[in-house]
Amino acid sequence: MNKLNSFEDLKKVQKQLAVQRAEAEARKLAELERQTRLQAEKNLFTHAVGKVQRLPDKQILNLTPEPPPPLPKQKKLDDAEVMRESISDDFDVSSLLDTDDALSFRRPGISVEVTRRLRRGEWAIQGQLDLHGLRTEEARDALGQFIRESHKKGLRCLRVVHGKGHGSPGKSPVLKGRVQSWLVQKVQVLAFVQAKPAEGGGGALMVLLTPSAA
Repeated sequence: MNKLNSFEDLKKVQKQLAVQRAEAEARKLAELERQTRLQAEKNLFTHAVGKVQRLPDKQILNLTPEPPPPLPKQKKLDDAEVMRESISDDFDVSSLLDTDDALSFRRPGISVEVTRRLRRGEWAIQGQLDLHGLRTEEARDALGQFIRESHKKGLRCLRVVHGKGHGSPGKSPVLKGRVQSWLVQKVQVLAFVQAKPAEGGGGALMVLLTPSAA
């Protein structure tokens, strides 16, 4: 700064400072007015438009929630079918059997000719189940599953071997009567007859299933 040599120089400096202060005050006032105007315009827009909702940020990825685990629908259906087709050991089948040359069974409304044709072997054997060596509970479950799955596959003629009971206590066929009772309770079974001697005779049954809907 130049050295003040006179009173005039001091007055000049004071005047410059006053101008600078005035300019600073003017700028401050102008900025305040601008802020007030902007706030007023913002409030005017808000009152005119009403409540608004913020748009989602395009940079934010909304992940789809993980779907719940699939329900085992088929298993539930299979379990329901098993329950519906459950078979009892206490079912009396004697009154439902035909006492011809060998015991046989046919559903009501089914002609006796069906059992005759089944005995003659006019249907080819498409599946076989051997129950030898199984306990009663095991044999019942195995027979139920065998009939159910064979029917689903569209099989019609089956052979079920229950044995003649030679190895059982008292030499009596323990499973023979039970197998007949179980088969009568299976809705898929249309008829059954005792097998021919070459196919097991009194130790096996030829079973005819109803046509599958599949």
